[in-house]
Amino acid sequence: MDISRREAFAAALAGSAAAVTGPATAAPRNAPDWKRGFDNQRIADLGDGRFLNPLISGDRADPAILKDGADYYMTFSSFDSYPGLTIWHSRDLANWQPRKAALSKNIGSVWAVSLEKHDGRYFLYIPVKAKPNSIFVIWADHIDGPWSDPIDLGLHGHIDPCHAAGEDGSRWLFLSGGDRIRLSADGLSTVGAVEHVYDPWRYPDEWEVEGFSPEGPKIHRHGNWFYMITAVGGTAGPPTGHMVIAARATSIHGPWENCPANPLVRTVSASEKWWSRGHASLVEAPDGSWWSVYHGFENGYWTLGRQTLLDPVEWTKDGWFKMKGGDLSQPMRKPKRGTALPHGQALSDDFSKPLALGSKWNFFKPAPDEAARARVEDGALVLKASGTAPSGSSPLLLIAGDPAYQFECDIEIAPGGIAGLLLFYDEKLYCGLGFDSKRFVTHQYGIERGRPANPHGTRMRMRVTNNRHIVSFHTSADNGRTWQRFDRGMEVSGYHHNVRGGFLMLRPGLYSAGEGEARFRDFRFRAL
Repeated sequence: MDISRREAFAAALAGSAAAVTGPATAAPRNAPDWKRGFDNQRIADLGDGRFLNPLISGDRADPAILKDGADYYMTFSSFDSYPGLTIWHSRDLANWQPRKAALSKNIGSVWAVSLEKHDGRYFLYIPVKAKPNSIFVIWADHIDGPWSDPIDLGLHGHIDPCHAAGEDGSRWLFLSGGDRIRLSADGLSTVGAVEHVYDPWRYPDEWEVEGFSPEGPKIHRHGNWFYMITAVGGTAGPPTGHMVIAARATSIHGPWENCPANPLVRTVSASEKWWSRGHASLVEAPDGSWWSVYHGFENGYWTLGRQTLLDPVEWTKDGWFKMKGGDLSQPMRKPKRGTALPHGQALSDDFSKPLALGSKWNFFKPAPDEAARARVEDGALVLKASGTAPSGSSPLLLIAGDPAYQFECDIEIAPGGIAGLLLFYDEKLYCGLGFDSKRFVTHQYGIERGRPANPHGTRMRMRVTNNRHIVSFHTSADNGRTWQRFDRGMEVSGYHHNVRGGFLMLRPGLYSAGEGEARFRDFRFRAL
């Protein structure tokens, strides 16, 4: 980025930041704030021995965590994004880096996986929403792969598997609803039939919830007990619905007794910082302290999806445990040991290296050969056209975890091409701005609307600002030295799961449709 364009970008950011600090949106004077990392993105580690949730921002739902010696690995539901199931790495539980994606073949919408290591081999048990729904398994001898092709376990109608090994060496998958099924010794097939082994604790009828929905079981062995942690109350819907409950048994075979302190985590008021908290796991930190990771929606930002949260855990004298982080709105002491890795990654991309598919960029609902559409060439992402609009183009998307941000890119189209920048939830709900050689095309509510004249021709620089759900567009014919505001603004607070379903998030991205190839240069992202 040259000096004049960098200065213009900084000035625009300063103006956007000033616009969100007025009386209508100003935070309380004593409210904590985050430290900033790559592209000014917020990070949890405050640098003074404390951290502030979210642990990993943006749509990092259903965290599956694995302690592997001094290393920690975690992955999340990747839904319809491929390559998916990116493995994140930490050594201190507070700072995380993405590594590689474990799943490249599109087998459906990926929900709530189980990440395990057994006898030196890594396993991912993957439930998918497809026709029919099922659970797959992939394995690898190294966390970075190569991972095997998916193996269908034939568990139709079941979700949210958790691998567990019994005291007798048996291997099991625990499933939602209090069910389980035995696994073969190699973990790659099932033995026998699904059986019901646990009746989850039930909340009072007067609580405002989405539904009972016992799901996401996590099995942990600690001391003389096996602990089963389950989510009930529904994953979304009312902010007070989702919650964490626990049960325990002296044997993997039960019987299971419910914790007398259930629920261990629950949002009790819509005024709290984090809504719908659940899908919890336990993990031991490098200093021997215990913690729980789970997900939740940020107050007012369903559009960001369910973000990963970290909560300190205390083991009690009666052999149970409790969460100590309260509503997670304030900074807390992080684990005392472990090596901090640089957290997160830059979302800006100058396309000087091979495209970071999986670790950064993902296609939405890709065809088997979708990756062949994209190549990096002479400092540009070259993306072959597909479909006639974003709904059929399998756009390339990022996960952005800040409430306000701006991104821009130089875009050049071929004859007959259409390209642009998006805020994309799914193929039926998105917004953005695109252009062909003669006209703009406005994307709103997942449809194509106004088509005013395009004075720039086949190449322009385009900028999108998502300022706490207020969206504006700017274009430039001189590579960002001067900008013209596009005459269409939008408000996108309703682009989320409780409106559309799907458990996704509103993601920045780019698309290429029509004919030929589009070239994207100098993609710049910055949180506000």
